[in-house]
Amino acid sequence: MHVPGNETPSKAEWRTRILRARADLPPEDHAREAAALAAAAAALPAETVCAYLPFGTEPGRISLVDALAATGARVLLPVIPDTPGPLDWAEYTGPDTLTPGRLRGVLEPSGPRLGPATVASAQVLLIPALAVDREGNRLGRGAGYYDRTLTAAADVARVAVVRATEVVDRLPAEPHDVAMTAALTPLGLVQLPAAAVAW
Repeated sequence: MHVPGNETPSKAEWRTRILRARADLPPEDHAREAAALAAAAAALPAETVCAYLPFGTEPGRISLVDALAATGARVLLPVIPDTPGPLDWAEYTGPDTLTPGRLRGVLEPSGPRLGPATVASAQVLLIPALAVDREGNRLGRGAGYYDRTLTAAADVARVAVVRATEVVDRLPAEPHDVAMTAALTPLGLVQLPAAAVAW
C-alpha cells in the first residue's frame, strides 16, 4: 500500500487509511477473500493452532477457524481477560459453543479456560492485524492484548492475517515489538525475515 505525499505516516494515519479501505470493500469481495483465507489457513502445517474469530471488517470469517478444525488441528481461540494482560485461551469445538465476550462483536469459546501460557503449546499463532511490513512489523489496533501475549510465543510461528494489499514496505515500529514470521493473505502465505525455517 502506497501512502502518497507522506513517506513516514504514523500508526494512527495507517490505522485510519486501512480501516477506511476495509469499510469500503464491497461485501462480495470480502466474502471472496474470506473463502480464500480459509483455504490458505487449511494448508498451514500444525497440530495446534491459536487462532481468532474475525469480526466486523477484519479479513476472514468463521470459515477460517472451521477450515483449521477440519484439518484435525486442535484450534484454540482467545478469551479477553478482565484486566489488562495476555490473552487467555479455550478450545474451539464448534460455532454452537461460542458466546459473546467482553468486547462487543467478539465471540469466545465457552469451554474451560486454559491459561495464557497455553499459547506456547501451539505451532502456529494467527494474529489479527491491520498491516504487516516486509520486515515483520505488525500494526494492530492498539489495545495491546497481542503485544502482551507474544512474549510467551517466542518459539511459535507468528502469522499476521491481512488482506494482500496490507502487506506493505514499511511500518512504524517500536524496539519491543515482536516480529511476525509470516503473513497469511487471500493469496497465500508470505514468508517474512523473522521465520527461522521455511514452511
